[in-house]
Amino acid sequence: MKDCATLAIQGIVCTSIPEELIFALRDRYLNTQTPKNITLFSESGMGDREDSGLNALAIDGLVGKLRCGHLGTAPKMSDKVFENKFPAFLIPQGVNAQMLRAVGGKKLGVITTTGLKTYADPRVEGCKVNQAARDCGEEVVELLSIGGREYLHYKPFNIDICFIRGTSADLKGNVTIEKEAIRFDQLELATATRSCGGAVIVQVERVVEHGTLKPHEVVIPGILIDYIVTAGPENHHQCTVEHSYHPEWCGEARIPVSAINKEPLTERKVIGRRIAYELKKENHVCLGIGTPETVASVAAEEGFFNDLTLSIECGVFGGIPASGLQICCAHNPDAIISQVNTFDLYDGGGIDVAVMGAAEIDKHGNVNVSKFNGRIVGPGGFVNITQGSKNIVFASAFMAGKTDCTIGGGKLAIVREGKNRKFVRQVEQITFSGEYAAETEKNVLYVTERAVFKLVKGGIMLIEIAPGIDLQKDILDQMEFVPLISENLSAMSSCIFTDKAMELDINLNARTLF
Repeated sequence: MKDCATLAIQGIVCTSIPEELIFALRDRYLNTQTPKNITLFSESGMGDREDSGLNALAIDGLVGKLRCGHLGTAPKMSDKVFENKFPAFLIPQGVNAQMLRAVGGKKLGVITTTGLKTYADPRVEGCKVNQAARDCGEEVVELLSIGGREYLHYKPFNIDICFIRGTSADLKGNVTIEKEAIRFDQLELATATRSCGGAVIVQVERVVEHGTLKPHEVVIPGILIDYIVTAGPENHHQCTVEHSYHPEWCGEARIPVSAINKEPLTERKVIGRRIAYELKKENHVCLGIGTPETVASVAAEEGFFNDLTLSIECGVFGGIPASGLQICCAHNPDAIISQVNTFDLYDGGGIDVAVMGAAEIDKHGNVNVSKFNGRIVGPGGFVNITQGSKNIVFASAFMAGKTDCTIGGGKLAIVREGKNRKFVRQVEQITFSGEYAAETEKNVLYVTERAVFKLVKGGIMLIEIAPGIDLQKDILDQMEFVPLISENLSAMSSCIFTDKAMELDINLNARTLF
């Protein structure tokens, strides 16, 4: 790898990261001060909030430009972006995935409605998340009008070298992923790099004889591979924060649902329980990271997870998604497909209900998850998912910072409020546009542990409050604006606030608002 080269790396959160290659690059730079000023591309967020993934490359002088989808689990890299060490462009994750396919086929880039009226729109921020990006003169996205309709054109770029990860490679370079928890976009990344004349390096667990791999299991043909690196076990974990191998994550085995830990009755679980009332039998539900994860545990606990299909943006469908930094893995999945195909499905309206988190919500219904409190995080798949789904639920604690409360007896009581308000006059960055959602006739709910809001013409409307909550003291006094209030303001179901099963009737009449 030479100075100023463009490097693309596979991986998402703590899953499918080629750490042997990443650490080798880090060590080479620390020892030789080369390569300098590389352009680093990562489709999604990658890291364990400490030393893995993009965190390992957050070294002054190594990175000269960043194109990425998310930095929430890579705070060391996020700090460099915040300090303006180099230009940084945070681009919706689905667009990044589709860009690899476009680059591989020498297309014009990605032309899409994804990102309109959000921070990605060039009329807003154009994906530029720091001053260095605003000063460098590069435009990664432009506004187009085709047939009288607005689109965003995300521009293609060249790749000089890529790091990919698999399980097995034969002596001709054919690669399989039988022990990986996700499929990701190995083929698309290899094709894009080869199309640019770049070098493809794959990290695997083992090398086997040619002819011993099943052709249907090969995800990258050997003609696309330049180098194979056999990783040591310490740098080839299925998930970097869980060093045990989980056969139930990759379909090698299935575990009983009873083996999955029960979620305690907290504010998070209350939110997940309330959202369960919005789900129909046979819904395809896409879950985001954080509080939305509780929907999976509630579905398992209440015994209706087989009536739904839960999916994660990295391409895992069915089963029960894991939580925390293991979120890209799922126990007992039904299918694991590529990320780019998943986002095609999402963009095309294939989600029935999207359940996503929220860091800030304003009076217009805008939601921010990408930049707040001095942190540059990025959107991940949030923009594609929320703009592609007809029905959206934002799942979030009412306040930022830990809120002390008591839950039980069918009621909620606030003992001590969190530090900061989430319902603000204006979000710091628009990751979800309430205006665009209204124009495209989305059904949008904002579910917290103490209140439920709905997007309506003119802003957001309070439609439910939790039993035991004081409207003025616990809700209105804790918001920076006064929401619209429904004439039919009602109480959230008291059974949400008990530790007993809700015995939900998941059928065609279960959904209350969508």
